[in-house]
Amino acid sequence: MAHPNEELLKRGYEAFSARDLDTVLSVFADDITWHVGGSSTLSGDYKGHDQVKGFFGGLMEMSGGTFSQEVHDILANDSHGAVMVTFHAERGGRSLDGREVHIWHLANGKATEFWGFPEDQAALDELFS
Repeated sequence: MAHPNEELLKRGYEAFSARDLDTVLSVFADDITWHVGGSSTLSGDYKGHDQVKGFFGGLMEMSGGTFSQEVHDILANDSHGAVMVTFHAERGGRSLDGREVHIWHLANGKATEFWGFPEDQAALDELFS
């Protein structure tokens, strides 16, 4: 039987793939903090649903709606989650396929904090700069 936080994350990733933003946001605490590393125009910290929605909108706009990801595995316990994904994005005639690990803080049945760690941060920064 899967841990409840594993099911929570799975529901969020399935909703993101289906472009169901309402369900994605239902997985997040109202004051979620979303950390995006690197040095691209998308890099920075986003706080709360509105800012995270803005980040998602920017990601989709910059990629012309091509950004997608596929979950390889989800690991979770009472307070943390790790999700291994592959992603694809296109921009300006270029495309990027890569792997990334997402780290989550989880509390009270909600995701409270996110960090993404791509395999090739420089390539991701180049695509979104």
